Amino acid sequence: MVAAPPTSFSTDAFDQVVMTTYGRFPITLVRGEGCRVWDDQGRSYLDFVAGIATCTLGHAHPALVETVSRQMQTLHHVSNLYYIPQQGALAQWLVAHSCGDRVFFCNSGAEANEAAIKLARKYAHTVRHIANPIIITAQASFHGRTLATITATGQPKYQKHFDPLVPGFAYVPYNDLAALEALVATLDQPEPQVAAILLEPLQGEGGVRPGDRPYFEQVRQLCTEKGILLIFDEVQVGIGRTGSLWGYETLGVEPDIFTSAKGLAGGVPIGAMIAKEFCAVFQPGDHASTFGGNPLATAAALTVCETLEKENLLENVRDRGQQLRTGLRELAAAYPQLIAEVRGWGLINGLELQPDTPLTAAEVVKAALAEGLLLVPAGPKVVRFVPPLIVSAAEIDMALGAVSRAFAHLAA
Repeated sequence: MVAAPPTSFSTDAFDQVVMTTYGRFPITLVRGEGCRVWDDQGRSYLDFVAGIATCTLGHAHPALVETVSRQMQTLHHVSNLYYIPQQGALAQWLVAHSCGDRVFFCNSGAEANEAAIKLARKYAHTVRHIANPIIITAQASFHGRTLATITATGQPKYQKHFDPLVPGFAYVPYNDLAALEALVATLDQPEPQVAAILLEPLQGEGGVRPGDRPYFEQVRQLCTEKGILLIFDEVQVGIGRTGSLWGYETLGVEPDIFTSAKGLAGGVPIGAMIAKEFCAVFQPGDHASTFGGNPLATAAALTVCETLEKENLLENVRDRGQQLRTGLRELAAAYPQLIAEVRGWGLINGLELQPDTPLTAAEVVKAALAEGLLLVPAGPKVVRFVPPLIVSAAEIDMALGAVSRAFAHLAA
């Protein structure tokens, strides 16, 4: 007889056996449905974290429940030594719905970005004959927690104590074309060294900072003229979160390589690196992943992708995102001494606090938690709103009410 999973666990016991790599909020979540979750005391919360932009269809969505249950009873994992129909079908969907031609599957955003870094380096060596390729990334970016991806991440706080870092990266300010052009010119003397430029269409962990369309258009032109690969990290903004299927569509430019993870399978671990044919230079043995693209993960992801279409969720993302930003801007107008700006696309939005207020994003998150709303910081001064893409107008209104009460309490 199979034992039932625990619905509660002592936090003291938890902290004795689990590494303290997270600063956890003092609640234990045990159940979810739609845009709500419940803790082990029976209290419900409106979830505007969604596993940090991951639970695309919310919690316990019937289509995802049915797919995962059926796949577990059929075949959940085999090696990539064999053909996997679900993997092929998902890759076909991704190619048909993007500018990419080939897909590599893995388990996370960091792994997808690792794959993109490796692909860019191999292309630089084998096609452009660059001896020491350099990848340029943006300051305040975030690309993952592996050694290569924290090196790519333009935030020193994530790199502290993990040196020596991986060589071959350089950094420029985000949305600053002059700085980028100057760095490329410097690095490419006396001979080309810049292999790729890796950017987020919207910086998530860096404070929910959208890319400027004219900047990205000129970066695309620069890369095309010089033969540099343009890579987009779509781990947080892809799969409909911006109101378009991909963040690059919001900017009106196409990357040569882009990555996806978080929302791709709605919370089942998966990552994907998608590349155009001309730079898809991997050969057997170049890269691999034991779990990547297994039947369970790819079946789940295909269901998420198809449900996005069936339920017309992109329109919902655009409408609810506009509703949320309008409400947050009204809140900012009511508390100008505390709130500096509201910004974002679709259902990834940030509320930035005034730099001179002692109030922090973590304090706002705690105050919202007390009002039954889950939020997440994006740096010390930005509160992030990333609900499931199925969120309703009524739930947006409830969230706005909760955050308004939180600010009333904080202002008092």
